[in-house]
Amino acid sequence: MSEVLLDPVAVTRGLRRVAGEIAEHGGVRDLALVGIRRGGEPLAERLAALLRELEGEAPPTGSIDITLYRDDAATALPNPKIGPSRIPFEVRGKRVVLVDDVIYTGRTIRAALDAVLDYGRPRRIELCVLVDRGGRELPIHPDYTVRRVELGPGQRIEVTQKDDGAWATIEDASTLGGT
Repeated sequence: MSEVLLDPVAVTRGLRRVAGEIAEHGGVRDLALVGIRRGGEPLAERLAALLRELEGEAPPTGSIDITLYRDDAATALPNPKIGPSRIPFEVRGKRVVLVDDVIYTGRTIRAALDAVLDYGRPRRIELCVLVDRGGRELPIHPDYTVRRVELGPGQRIEVTQKDDGAWATIEDASTLGGT
């Protein structure tokens, strides 16, 4: 059983709003977007395109794989699938916006912060997420959010991205075999 949280139109509308908020906080000069693999990568690219529409130029984009930075890597990932990180710009002195699809406990973001800092010291790091589902274990809060929703531990959010559209559904973990 699933319930649609965001359809493609709502995602586009929300990302357009968020792009405007990012632009209002300093434009695109010295701005860079870093998508957290996998869900954050396409969202960072879409935000860059929207910022180009608003500001006349797009910020550079990159992606970060946080697999080896996870605090549970040794126990939860016996055979980790490590993907490439790609940050083709200098992060030092930049305003970096980390982009991800869903924030839950905050542990993925903590790992992403460590990974970005290995590339240098940005002037500022901000966080943009498609969905904030609550349930934080660490004191990490997004600066930009398309949608906030409180879910119980037996529920999860599934984000599907197809043909430049995306939607998020709330799913009951009991119908998925539990998580």
